[in-house]
Amino acid sequence: MVTAAQPATTSTFSPLTTWDGWQQFVDTPHAPAREAGDQEWTLEQREDYHARFVVLKTPAMDTISTAVRRLLLLNRGQQGGARRGLIISGPATTGKTTAMQQLGRTVELADRRRHPNQDGRLPVLFITVPPSSTPKMLISEFARFLGLPMLERMNQIQITNAVCELLCELGTQLVLVDDVHLMDTRSRAGAETSDQLKYLGERIPATFVYSGIDVEASPLLTGVRGSQLAGRFKIVRNQPLRYGSTADQQIWHDLVRSMDSALRLRRHRPGALVTHAAYLHARTGGRMGSLSHLVREAALVSLLDGTEKITKKLLEQIELDSAAEQRARAPHRRRTPSQRQP
Repeated sequence: MVTAAQPATTSTFSPLTTWDGWQQFVDTPHAPAREAGDQEWTLEQREDYHARFVVLKTPAMDTISTAVRRLLLLNRGQQGGARRGLIISGPATTGKTTAMQQLGRTVELADRRRHPNQDGRLPVLFITVPPSSTPKMLISEFARFLGLPMLERMNQIQITNAVCELLCELGTQLVLVDDVHLMDTRSRAGAETSDQLKYLGERIPATFVYSGIDVEASPLLTGVRGSQLAGRFKIVRNQPLRYGSTADQQIWHDLVRSMDSALRLRRHRPGALVTHAAYLHARTGGRMGSLSHLVREAALVSLLDGTEKITKKLLEQIELDSAAEQRARAPHRRRTPSQRQP
């Protein structure tokens, strides 16, 4: 019997795609938000607080959480065959990975409450698909998470059997697989990797959740393999938030207000971010990753220069990722006189 390396208690950083890293993520709560004027809260601690900041709960995250709770119940009594799964799809920087990780954290903490004082359980596993992945590379990611030894001396079948047996023993309920758009099923390696993932879904009695960029438009859902996957997985679109209707604006304003109230800057005027909500949407295109980057960096800059407040002038000085900057600079299409409706 192959045994996994139990997570160690360590302060060393480990990626979330390892058991140590995942446990650190689940076990580490967000830093408590003290009063901004608390003199015992050092500058370094406030920098750490604003660097991590808050995880914003979007409507898509609620949809994803509800869908997975139902799938966990649906799959719980299924002994074999094709279990149902979920694909989180959307453009880059819309918060897909964050939603997936927060989902996994919630499921793991709930499992701990149901099974107190039971070490050796692994309710959730999180991996990412390697670029140009092969079946052995994919299963090796599962094995690396588990800390299985002697991988270099094991073939693909041996690693697969060891992983499946161990995950069954550990009571794994949820398998999270990020970056599935990297599997190009038009190539032989990509097609075989997709087959391997499907096989794992049949061997491991868990609910599988995939995440990737615009999966519907990727080769993953085309051909015979794609039709099988589409027949087993539902898709949740994690789109950028819109700012058109009154309801759209209310959702965006509520998210910005949550960020505003979480700031701990000593000269911050409550509600200041909300007054710039329209500007924040124009800068970020409604993408949560870009919004988080913009506000966190602005807060850190204000701490470093001593101003301790976020103004529109400061926000304009923060440079985002190149894709966000290109979208913000793109001219809005205006209707010409010849295009006007009579």
